Amino acid sequence: MPLDVAAVQRGCGGSPVATFCQLCRSEIDHFRAAAASEGRLIVGCTQEAPLFSELAGERRDGIEFVNVRETAGWSSEGADAGAKMAALFAAAGERAPDYPLVSLSSEGVILVYGRDESAIEAGRLLADELDVTVMISKPGEIEPLRTNLFPVVKGTVRAAGGHLGAFELTIDDYAAPRPSSRDQLVFEAPRHGATSRCDLVLDLCGDTPLFPAHELRDGYLRADPKDPAAVLRAVLKARGLVGSFDKPRYINFTAELCAHSRSRRTGCRRCLDLCPTGAITPDGDHVRIDAEICAGCGQCAAACPTGAATYAMPPADKLMHKLRAMLLAYQQAGGTNAVVLLHDGDHCAALIDALARHGEGLPANALPLAVNEVTQVGLEAIAACFAHGATALRFLLRAKPKHDPAGLAQTISMAEAILGGLGIAGRRVATIETDDPDALLDALRAIEPGPAVTPPATFRTVGKRSDLLRFALGELHRVAPSPVDVIALPEGAPLGTVQVDVDGCTLCLSCVSACPTGALSDDPERPALKFAEDACVQCGLCKNTCPEKVITLTPQIDFRAATARPRVIKEEEPALCIRCGQAFGVKSTIDRIAAKLEGRHWMYPAGDRRTEAIRMCADCRVITMSEQHFDPFVGVPERPAPRTTDDYLREREQRDKR
Repeated sequence: MPLDVAAVQRGCGGSPVATFCQLCRSEIDHFRAAAASEGRLIVGCTQEAPLFSELAGERRDGIEFVNVRETAGWSSEGADAGAKMAALFAAAGERAPDYPLVSLSSEGVILVYGRDESAIEAGRLLADELDVTVMISKPGEIEPLRTNLFPVVKGTVRAAGGHLGAFELTIDDYAAPRPSSRDQLVFEAPRHGATSRCDLVLDLCGDTPLFPAHELRDGYLRADPKDPAAVLRAVLKARGLVGSFDKPRYINFTAELCAHSRSRRTGCRRCLDLCPTGAITPDGDHVRIDAEICAGCGQCAAACPTGAATYAMPPADKLMHKLRAMLLAYQQAGGTNAVVLLHDGDHCAALIDALARHGEGLPANALPLAVNEVTQVGLEAIAACFAHGATALRFLLRAKPKHDPAGLAQTISMAEAILGGLGIAGRRVATIETDDPDALLDALRAIEPGPAVTPPATFRTVGKRSDLLRFALGELHRVAPSPVDVIALPEGAPLGTVQVDVDGCTLCLSCVSACPTGALSDDPERPALKFAEDACVQCGLCKNTCPEKVITLTPQIDFRAATARPRVIKEEEPALCIRCGQAFGVKSTIDRIAAKLEGRHWMYPAGDRRTEAIRMCADCRVITMSEQHFDPFVGVPERPAPRTTDDYLREREQRDKR
């Protein structure tokens, strides 16, 4: 492949760059020498990574590998891909931190769930390695086994939960066969509500999957019983699922930041609505994320407005660092019209390889960056992309994604509104959903590159995702061609303001108590309600808590909010205690209460001194009542005696006589 060494050198910021023809073969000694030296080492080859890693041993500074051949050099535009190679090297230089692991353990207890003899045959293939039970749903004529190698029962799964090593299924129509079954299995009387616990489930029913996003459920294997090859693949996979397995803990969760609920009032439900596997459930004032079930789609972290849920592979700030390094290096190396292509490292990476090996390869301005899941990418990363000089951003997805990417669609919708509002017009952010390498190339070539921001921002930031989002948006606003102060956003955006019907507001301040971010606040000196838009995450707790129902949410971004003082929504004169002068409430509220009670309630006769207590603070009210020897039971209107059954019978008898 052609190598533009000068362009790579410009983009690598003065780091020494060496090129070779057969580094993994005849020039291997050059690699040994580089591995023995001090400092960071990045090798532009992933094919021979195992060999290089073995030769490098336990190198103190580590070694990074980046694919510049299939992603850049093997292309019809390979001669112009020097700036792209520099960008790929720069991105590889931003190391991702280690992530925590979750351990799953399986002892090999498997339930094979089917509808005919194919399930029994699968059980035979597994019986030597696993503890097998076969369950047939609504069986027809099933011939008994000559020797009972494993139990064969009937039943239908009503509900299923759990994960690898800890499945629990509720079974209806459960029954075991009679040992005397002759030409076909005859079952005992069925019962409902039976429970099955197992480590693995092999589903050969061919019906609706037992779990949502079933391909992401560890330990749940499913195959079409009419496809023998698919059944065999599932059987072989099941045989290997015995022992302990580590999976990433994809989400770091800080319950104290969660805005799901307060005082039994529900606010934010973004993660609950987006999770494809059901790993997220309500848990009091916050939610709970089951790390064993979580499949790492990252939509909860991308949507979480407070930063309670954050992604670990990599964290949001580290992803932004990679994008920054890639785009700045690309520009320094002379590249133009950068199109960032975010893709997963499994299916979509293979698609890019196929395009390079059997097609024309990626365009020279398409900068691919692998992430664990494209749905993990939040609005902060998109804003950073364009602030750093990208002209377009594309997310590469499967033609049929394993889970619903609804969260990504919402993020793109918000990004389009913000970019359009800042004068960055055109179809700048979109998805490419295909399994065809040629269709991928066509989609990339069809992009009409708009102008990039000039000069691009160079910021590098760390911190919570909510802070990253506001900072990235602020930098994008600073370099945008047509900055405006306020941009309306789609429903569900994590930024916005609140509108309060001040005529209906009583300044009870229930909303202040419920607000999890402090966006709504009071004044310790006088009755007042204040609002800081920069802190609002549009969780809805204030709206759902307000007893007068006078609060509405307005999703928007106001770029002035970061430096603005909290605005006063409503303030009133305080009610001063007529005895001690201390402020104890809202004057208009106390006046309304007094007007409703004086002369209209038996406890507060017109002209009586008791009415003065309404206008006193809590302490003075107690003192006054004690001085007046107030008896709350004096003057209580006499209530009629309760009616009994005898009263009703007596009235009925009198009516009958009439």
